[in-house]
Amino acid sequence: MKIDELLKRLENVKINENEKREIAEYIAQTFGNKRMQDLFYVMTKDRAIYDYDEYRDLLKSNKISPNDAYVYVENNHLSRYDPSSYFYPFFGQGMPLIAGISLIAAYLSKLGFENDIYYVVPATGLRYLVVVSKFPDNNRIAVDVADIDNVVFNSHLLTLIHGVLGAKHSTKHMTYDEVKEIISQFISQKFFAGHTFIEAQDIIRRYYEKNDTSLAKEVEAIKDAYNRIFQPFRIEYHLNTKQFQVSGNNEDR
Repeated sequence: MKIDELLKRLENVKINENEKREIAEYIAQTFGNKRMQDLFYVMTKDRAIYDYDEYRDLLKSNKISPNDAYVYVENNHLSRYDPSSYFYPFFGQGMPLIAGISLIAAYLSKLGFENDIYYVVPATGLRYLVVVSKFPDNNRIAVDVADIDNVVFNSHLLTLIHGVLGAKHSTKHMTYDEVKEIISQFISQKFFAGHTFIEAQDIIRRYYEKNDTSLAKEVEAIKDAYNRIFQPFRIEYHLNTKQFQVSGNNEDR
């Protein structure tokens, strides 16, 4: 690769990281200062944030376009400290057919599909996936940002979707069984050092909660795989002081 091409690529990466930080800070302040109780939200390019039902209704009334969407947000209220949800929020909540659901819902939405049961709604302009984690002490929240296209490329999700739907899928409405099958196949893949989503979550919990130091190398390998696939940017927002703590990614955790 020529030097000028390499420099341009690095410049684009830097711009991408700056935008991730801006989005993370904006969403942290919004979710930290307002009562946001729904599970999924969509932020449009003008930074308006709608819960799933509001966004869907605005689409149906033609008040916004699917291309206006920019960020798909999963809003988690943690009832207890969970090391898997804390350190690896893109894993999901650790239950079959729940793990990885926000990524799949976001990408199917980006492709223009719809399915209300799994929170899939036409949102072709989507670029980022965000997980907001509210901690039990109510004093802080964490916001993790990932580029949807990068994660899809790193996880080969598009190939899996085509395999489930087939070339003859002619409607944008997806059935419950179709989405369920995509999630089931996706989370059964051993992305994380030879472990599935659920297996990796179990290892992380055993390491942190039961202090099983024999799992240290596996946890390190899972962390490396997680960072490679999701390339997350993370901040924590302290509600009392209104201060940000930037973690950047998972490398130092």
